[in-house]
Amino acid sequence: MAQKFGAYTRFDSSIPHKLNELAILITARFWNSQYEWSAHHKYGLQAGLSPALIAAVAEGKRPEGMEADEAAVYDFCHELLETRQVSDAAFGAVKDKFGERGVVDLIGVMGYYHIVSMALNVDRYPLPEGAKAELEAAK
Repeated sequence: MAQKFGAYTRFDSSIPHKLNELAILITARFWNSQYEWSAHHKYGLQAGLSPALIAAVAEGKRPEGMEADEAAVYDFCHELLETRQVSDAAFGAVKDKFGERGVVDLIGVMGYYHIVSMALNVDRYPLPEGAKAELEAAK
């Protein structure tokens, strides 16, 4: 069941692929999930996220110069993780760009990658051979 949900959140979401990868990276950063970060850093670049945006997320900073859709996803995800809720402005920005389904899909991808990140961290799942940990401990 979780695999089907994961496949949906990754491949069939109403959120564009690049922005879905951003949500995954923000969630991996929250959990300091080295394996998840390593995999999705690569996927995020392939999907069109800028290296500077990814580096800022890795450092726990709000990226500068984001496109409006990137900023909407970043603000929504960051607020949800840090405050356990989202402001009307963050909710409205995602809803305006992606509709109510987009809001639900964004929450879904974050929720799924919470599960994945927690499982990988508990298992101390190793990075692929030759890969180095990219994330410093969360502040």
